Amino acid sequence: MLVSLHVKNLALIEETEIFFGTGLNILTGETGAGKSVILGSVALALGAKADKDMIRTGAEYALIELHFEVTQEIAKKIAGMDILVEDGQVLLQRRILPARSICRVNGETVSAKLLRELAGLLIDIHGQHDSQMLLQTRRHLEILDQYAGEDCLADKEALRKAWQAHGALEREIAQNRLDETARKRELSLAQYEVSEIEAANLQEGEDERLEKDYRRMENAQEIAKVMGTVYGLTGYDLREGAGESIGRALRELSGVVSFDGDLEDMYRQLEEVDGLLNDFNRSVSEYAGSHEFDEETFAAVQERLNQVNRLKDKYGRTIAQVLAYGEDKKAEAERLLHQDAWLEEKQAQCQKAHKAMLALAAKLTKKRQKAAERFDRQMGEALRELNFLHVAFRAEISPKQNCSAEGMDDVTFLISTNPGEPLKPLADVASGGELSRIMLALKTVTAGQEQIGTFIFDEIDAGISGKTAWKVSQKLGLLSRSHQILCITHLPQIAAMADHHFYMEKNAVDQKTATTVAELSYEESLQELARLSGAVTVTDTVLQNAREMKEAARHGLA
Repeated sequence: MLVSLHVKNLALIEETEIFFGTGLNILTGETGAGKSVILGSVALALGAKADKDMIRTGAEYALIELHFEVTQEIAKKIAGMDILVEDGQVLLQRRILPARSICRVNGETVSAKLLRELAGLLIDIHGQHDSQMLLQTRRHLEILDQYAGEDCLADKEALRKAWQAHGALEREIAQNRLDETARKRELSLAQYEVSEIEAANLQEGEDERLEKDYRRMENAQEIAKVMGTVYGLTGYDLREGAGESIGRALRELSGVVSFDGDLEDMYRQLEEVDGLLNDFNRSVSEYAGSHEFDEETFAAVQERLNQVNRLKDKYGRTIAQVLAYGEDKKAEAERLLHQDAWLEEKQAQCQKAHKAMLALAAKLTKKRQKAAERFDRQMGEALRELNFLHVAFRAEISPKQNCSAEGMDDVTFLISTNPGEPLKPLADVASGGELSRIMLALKTVTAGQEQIGTFIFDEIDAGISGKTAWKVSQKLGLLSRSHQILCITHLPQIAAMADHHFYMEKNAVDQKTATTVAELSYEESLQELARLSGAVTVTDTVLQNAREMKEAARHGLA
C-alpha cells in the first residue's frame, strides 16, 4: 500500500506530505484546487513524462517521494530488478530539474524506465482517459486471460514458444529450399570454404604465437644489438662490466672482513648480488643463442601469419570463430548434398510443431471459454450493482483464421444496457460515464487476480449522480476491503464512503498561490459533505443530512 506522498515545488504545491491509510482514501476540494496534481505527482514519481514547466515558479526543482509497504511476494519481484528491499519498505524519489530528472529507489539511482516497470507492481492509476482502453478490442483478450489466472497465462506462454518454434522451422525451410542450379552453386561454395579452412589446419592460439614470433623476428637486429650491449655491461669480460666491478669489490672487501665482524653481512649481500647478476648474464647469453634464426624461418612465419589473417578476414575475427564457421559450412554442405532428405525431415518436424501448436491453442481456447462463462456472470452482477438495471454482458470468443502467438481466438466485449436491444461491442454502445462504471466493475471482478495493492481512481464519478452515485460508492467501498483505494470525487455519495477524507484548498500566500492538503476529522468531513451537496449555507439540517449519508454509506457495506 501507499503509506505517504511528499510533494515539493510542483505546480501550485509549495510543499505537502500526505499519509494515506488502508481502505478508501477520498480527496475532495473546489474545482482547480489541484486535486489532479496530487494524483499526477504519483504518476510522475512512477516514471511518467516530466516537463520543466511542472516546476513551481521561482523554484530550482520539483520533488516527489512515495513510500510504499509491499508484500513479500512483491518484494521478491522488486529484488529481481536488483533493488534491495528491507522489511517490505520501498521509497521512490524523483527530482525534476529544468534539463533532466533524477530517479531513485531506496537510495539507488535508477532509470525512468525502471520506475515504470515498478509502477506495474505497486499501483494501478485509472483516470477517465483510461476507460478508453475498453474500446480497444485487442485489449479484451488480454483482460480475459488475466482474469483466467496463472494456469491460463502459463499455457499462453507455452503457446507463444510453440508458435515461435513452428515459425522458425517454416522460415528455415523457406530459406533453404533451392532449385537444382542454386543448390549446386551453394554446395560448391560451401565445400570450397570447408576445404580451405581444413587445409589450413588452424590451431587455437596459433595467431597470437605467430604475432609474437613475427614481432621478435622483425626486430631481431635491434634485439641482438641491445642484448649484446646488455651482456657486456652486466658481464665479466669487459673491465667496465658490472660483473667484473662487483668481482673486484668482493676481492677488496674480503681483505678487511676479518677486521670487523659487521662487515660480514655486507660481504654476504654483495655475494648475493654477484650471484644474481651472474645468473642474469647467463640468461642473456642463452636468450641470444636460442633466438637466432635465418631469413627462411622469418619468411615462413610471415607467410603463415598472412594465411591465418586472411582466413580471419573472410570467416571470423578469431581462430575459434573461423573453426566454428567451418563446422557450420560442413553441416550446410551435408544438407545441400542430401537436400531432399533434409527437406523431408524438416517438413516432418514442422508438421509436428504445427500440431503441437494447434493442440496448445485448442487447450487455451477451452480455458478461455470456461473463464468467459464465469467472467460474463460476474461482470453482469457487478454492472447491475452499479445501477445498470437491464444489462447483459458477454466476452464473445470467435475463432481466428490463423494461429498467432496468442492462439486461435479473438475476444470482443459485448453489452446491452436496454431491454430488447441486442448485444453490441462496447465501442458502439457505452457512453463516457458508462465506461467509467464498466471499468470499475471490471476492477472489482478482477481484484482477486490483482497483485497490485493500491488503485487510484480519478473522476470515477464522471457523468453519474443520484442512485447511480450510491451504487458506485458501495462498489468502491467493497473494493477497498481488499485493496487500498485513492479516489478524487465531486460527489457527496462517494465521499461519504471514505475511510480517510482529505481536503485540498488553494490559497494566496505572500502574493503566491499555493495548494494545501489536510486530512479531515469526522466533523470536518461532515462540513465537506455538506459543501459537496450544494448547500449555500451549512445549517444543522444540512449537517444532519451529511451525517445520514455517512451512516448510509456505513450500512451499505454492513
